[in-house]
Amino acid sequence: QVQLVESGGGLVQPGGSLRLSCEGSGRTLSRYAMAWFRQAPGKEREFVAAVRWLARSSYRADYGDSVRGRFTISRDDAKNTLFLQMNNLKLEDTAVYSCAAMSELGPSSRSTSAYAYWGQGTQVTVSS
Repeated sequence: QVQLVESGGGLVQPGGSLRLSCEGSGRTLSRYAMAWFRQAPGKEREFVAAVRWLARSSYRADYGDSVRGRFTISRDDAKNTLFLQMNNLKLEDTAVYSCAAMSELGPSSRSTSAYAYWGQGTQVTVSS
């Protein structure tokens, strides 16, 4: 059974930075697309970023429009861990951030339904 556990959330001021981690267990996730989503109170879950495995140990990243240029998704396959570096945080970035992984090989997706495994989420609060 695949388990994903996020960490790194917290309270930060506008303009600050946070780095989220998502550690996987139960399966080697290096060749499976993984993603970050977020959900703010009263809003639907929103795609943040995704990364898919390409041939020869290379990866391709995809970002939501609201975070492109500020957030960076990366992975450490030796540690079976996904990261999200968040810079220049804004008030509207406040949400519960969850990581997700696909159960089959293939391209990443911006749709929640494409991902079979989910973490429990970590709260990110941007406030002055």
